[in-house]
Amino acid sequence: MRVLVTGAAGFIGSHLSERLVARGDEVVGLDNFDAFYPRAVKDRNLAALLGSPRFTLIEGDLRAPDDLARAFAHRPDAVVHLAALAGVRPSLADPARYADVNVVGTVRLTEAARAHGVHRFVFASSSSVYGLDSEPPFKESDPCLRPLSPYASTKRAGELGLYTAHHLYGLDVTCLRFFTVYGPRQRPDLAIHKFARLILAGRPIELFGDGSTSRDYTWIDDILDGVVAALDEAGEKGRAAPAFRVYNLGGSRTTTLLRLVELLSDALGKKAVVEWKPEQPGDMKRTLADVSLVGRALGYAPRVSIEDGIARFAAWVKATKT
Repeated sequence: MRVLVTGAAGFIGSHLSERLVARGDEVVGLDNFDAFYPRAVKDRNLAALLGSPRFTLIEGDLRAPDDLARAFAHRPDAVVHLAALAGVRPSLADPARYADVNVVGTVRLTEAARAHGVHRFVFASSSSVYGLDSEPPFKESDPCLRPLSPYASTKRAGELGLYTAHHLYGLDVTCLRFFTVYGPRQRPDLAIHKFARLILAGRPIELFGDGSTSRDYTWIDDILDGVVAALDEAGEKGRAAPAFRVYNLGGSRTTTLLRLVELLSDALGKKAVVEWKPEQPGDMKRTLADVSLVGRALGYAPRVSIEDGIARFAAWVKATKT
């Protein structure tokens, strides 16, 4: 099939585009090369794709109707919407911009898909939608009524807007709640990547709170398995009866912040220098995915342990320039 992938030059988007191209799909990649981190990083992400006849890159913005028209002129069969302003702490500094890009951008993309007769839509949501009243392990049935950051609330708003589009217009929607994805090409501002670079440079890393907070870390290939399975499910079932689905994609195991630093230090062969900072607003104490629903529906089962994943990631960091 032909798939429109938004955020195609980013961490997950470039990996997904490669996976789809490798199996014979065509990918139309849309990315605005936001200056949140250097363009050279995204250019490097795309290096293996740009020579493929199955990949078309469109530089454009989700909020710009003309850019969306150029993307949909390629007549995709489905949309995988990964583009977003990401990150809990940056969203505290500029909530209006997060709402504009993540909420308005998603609405504009949804409207463009509807206008061009594209009925399959896979949306990258986040474990951040689980909030103050959510009890781990997080289940998709959780009402998610108390998100803790502007970023989290924009992702929940995206889910709700897509439900409305499904209800009113028959859009077939799958919302995938990603749990802390890591692996080669991870954004340089995210904890695992940032910590690894600082540890290698012998510079201190900042840890917030007492180190007991924990996350469900998910290796990139496990996430890709889930996204591709969701895309295929939408193709198989959506023609007969458009649906609205929500699935967790996680490693289904928690790792404390202190343990994460230990694993990185061991894999990099260098001891971390830690600077302790006060706990930050907007951060979850613990995340943990219940993947039983997605396991039944899509056969999803995370395969890469945190120990193996961190070892692989450390090898990539040591072999790659920033």
